[in-house]
Amino acid sequence: MKTIIIAGGTGFLGQVLESYFSKKGYDVKILTRKTTKPNHVYWNAKDLYQWTKTLEGANTLINLTGKSVDCRYTEANKKLIHDSRIDSTNILGKAINQCENPPKAWLNMSTSTIYEDSYHKQMTEENGDIGNDFSMNIAKSWEAAFNSIETPSTRKVILRTSIVLGKNGGALIPLKRLTKFGLGGKQWHGKQKVSWIHETDFARAINFLIEKQLKGTYNIVSPKPTTNAYLMKTIRKVLKVPFGLPQPKWLIKFGAKLISTEPELVLKSRNVIPAKLTAKGFLFTHSDIEIALQDLLKH
Repeated sequence: MKTIIIAGGTGFLGQVLESYFSKKGYDVKILTRKTTKPNHVYWNAKDLYQWTKTLEGANTLINLTGKSVDCRYTEANKKLIHDSRIDSTNILGKAINQCENPPKAWLNMSTSTIYEDSYHKQMTEENGDIGNDFSMNIAKSWEAAFNSIETPSTRKVILRTSIVLGKNGGALIPLKRLTKFGLGGKQWHGKQKVSWIHETDFARAINFLIEKQLKGTYNIVSPKPTTNAYLMKTIRKVLKVPFGLPQPKWLIKFGAKLISTEPELVLKSRNVIPAKLTAKGFLFTHSDIEIALQDLLKH
């Protein structure tokens, strides 16, 4: 039985992958600080000890570890966001290199937020403009840490993942709530691009990278970015909510403070496409935002 290890796999994305790969017949093990299930293995994402044995002979290691960016960017939180990503990546690299029979592949999370704010230029892996602010620099440091680790027997992949839309977690939950309260209008001017991917395609893309034995950097995004205004309009349509109050920039900034998050999560224009996945022949099951939302928001 093939084994997949998911580091930091108890959150929304980890659960999506655990469910998907379990159904495909994989033995899925989760590295986590809070062990609550039989397939959970304790680790603190910083030190080598017993958990390293689970990597022996594994088919694939997927690292999702990192403090959520859905928080205020205080100095303390910034340090946690940075260190949680770098420390876990470095320790996994050490563990792989101590294995007698290391995992065949190591997929490490990154973010499509690494690219600059863009309304017109579509950001591909080869031609995307890498920016310079806190979020982008975190992504650059994360990828640099990963790229600096040599794993002669383990293939490495960077997952530049966009907003993942899912039934039970992620960005869609608060947007659905806002819409039901009548606040599901466009956010700011609504022209900002939204790069997104359906949770099933997220899991399928990762499976594709594993099965095709690919390596390098991949944008894990749908081929058709939408706009904030169209996204909100479509959520209203699918939920049959007739109106949604638009939210001006000042209100978004005020609201972000209230719920302890950062306004950039809705103000930034993310215009990213999966050029390499498409070129390798990956076919998306949900590339149309309306069909994706109908699937995710139906009861």
